[in-house]
Amino acid sequence: MLQSVYFEVKNVQDKHDLKQMKKGLDTLYGVLSVSVNPKEHRVGVDYDTTGVTGQQIEDYLNDRGYTVTNVYDLNV
Repeated sequence: MLQSVYFEVKNVQDKHDLKQMKKGLDTLYGVLSVSVNPKEHRVGVDYDTTGVTGQQIEDYLNDRGYTVTNVYDLNV
């Protein structure tokens, strides 16, 4: 099932951090697309729930030292 989620992420230092975050998320099985909004420190992810869950994506971000402050799940 196709799902979309947006994360607000703290402690992102610059655009390089967001670029690295996007690159890493793109490697997760089931992630279809990743978009970043540097001004608002938001990361949007479209993914297939048969490959990955929103919680796994959030855990991935937290495990890499980013602090997810808000999560917005959107059904597609």
